[in-house]
Amino acid sequence: MDTLVLSFSYTPLARVSCFRAFKMVLTGRAEILEEYSDRVICSFSTSWPVPSIIRFVRKATGYFHRSIAFSRKNVWLRDKGKCQYCDVDVTIREFTFDHVVPLSQGGNTTWENIVVACPKCNQKKMNRTPQQAKMKLLSQPMRPKFLPTTDLALSVKDIPETWRDYLGAI
Repeated sequence: MDTLVLSFSYTPLARVSCFRAFKMVLTGRAEILEEYSDRVICSFSTSWPVPSIIRFVRKATGYFHRSIAFSRKNVWLRDKGKCQYCDVDVTIREFTFDHVVPLSQGGNTTWENIVVACPKCNQKKMNRTPQQAKMKLLSQPMRPKFLPTTDLALSVKDIPETWRDYLGAI
């Protein structure tokens, strides 16, 4: 069960596990605005309602601004699921990592050197740079500051009723 986290000014920041949210409340960093009516957190001697929405009691600058981890899924999200050579949509299962500067030519596996490629383009490029393979790179790879989907990304049917007022029109 997830909890919606709001900033001091009621702006949605993230969704976290109910246990992480409860820890923020117990340490005094956040207050509970809404609770799940049908869920509780129990100890041997007492029980507490599970928070549905919490709000930081003070400004929490930088609390959720961690750098984005380099992963297969995050590279696919950064490149919007499109091959960076032919602009075709590629599923997360079928795409391949492409080293813009191949490992054999001194390239690294970093945000700045990896792009999404369809198997056909990756095969065509082989162990060459885009210039050597006479292929045009559609966008220069870089470390993202944020991704198209965030911690708040949910389908409409998965959003708890209590969150809808804070998330705006859905």
